Amino acid sequence: MDRAVVIRPQFPPDRRIVAVSDIHGNLPFFDALMDKIALTPRDILVLVGDMLEKGRDSLALLRRIMDLCRTHTVYPVCGNCDGLVLNFFETDRLDGRFFSSYLPQHPESAIRQMAREGGFEQVEDLPRLRADLRAAYPEVWTWLKSLPTILETEHLVFVHGGVPSLENMEGLEKWRCMKNDDFLGQGHRFDKWVIVGHWPVTLYRPDIPSAAPIILRDRKIVSIDGGCVLKADGQLNALILPGEGSEDFSWTAWDGLPTATALDSQPAGTDPVNIRWGRSTLEVLERGEETSLCRHLETGRVLPILNRYLRRGPDGVWCEDSTDYALPVEPGDRLTVVARTGRGSLCKKDGVTGWYYGRLSGII
Repeated sequence: MDRAVVIRPQFPPDRRIVAVSDIHGNLPFFDALMDKIALTPRDILVLVGDMLEKGRDSLALLRRIMDLCRTHTVYPVCGNCDGLVLNFFETDRLDGRFFSSYLPQHPESAIRQMAREGGFEQVEDLPRLRADLRAAYPEVWTWLKSLPTILETEHLVFVHGGVPSLENMEGLEKWRCMKNDDFLGQGHRFDKWVIVGHWPVTLYRPDIPSAAPIILRDRKIVSIDGGCVLKADGQLNALILPGEGSEDFSWTAWDGLPTATALDSQPAGTDPVNIRWGRSTLEVLERGEETSLCRHLETGRVLPILNRYLRRGPDGVWCEDSTDYALPVEPGDRLTVVARTGRGSLCKKDGVTGWYYGRLSGII
């Protein structure tokens, strides 16, 4: 069993700390978020894992981060997706039971991006592909090997998936620290702030789809994965601390969606439902041009679902994350627009997704 690698740097108390997780190869979102927060070499940027895979620009993002490490104070932490890329460089132990099926299905993988760029893309002979990658990209291999599992300072712990305890963290299983589903549901409490990514935060709420970081002050846990790349309305979050010993958390995000100004007021919806990944099987009751009336099988709720969110799988019809929540809106509020339909607009406000049935102006 591979053990967690823990580093313990000293963060000066007067330098801003910015934590970002789960970029998943989305270079435009990362660049836009860094511009939005006006990152400077004086800031301390902690990348809390899953920089790679799933998005289209993993290799370009990796190079951007490697360059940033040379000019800024950056601490990348290994996530499970980053660990998978490293695993392919290191060993053949997952070839038969994972990579032989994963790589043919994922042309966007950083592994295949490197292979295409190097002119040796193929997935029929994984040992040869591994040898080619090792020869052509030794700097990537070395950089991935350098990533710690956990970063601990006097008041903060950064880990992609989560930890059961802050005691003897070097003895923890590395993979379990990187891939730790439903970390908030495990009941842990800490005496330092533990900042994690990995699970999109919208999965934690059955009522309202919110991509905003979850800050649990009574348990000293912050979960920051905004569902970038994975969710149609996902965002890349930046958690911001004015200093290492501060608990004055703030956050901002980038979602790449058009923005608009609300012209009408709207009260918050009551008793909403948040249909989430893995719990999204539906029965289609009535087809429409833009939305279809569906019954959510888990809850029995009947609600309209965007047709473009409907999917068919081996077990029937399911949907991308969907809701019937009506956003609380006041005239002049700035909203980002996920989708516009004849019945209303699916919008976001402060990271929360819901329907707005009023008028919008100034869409940018």
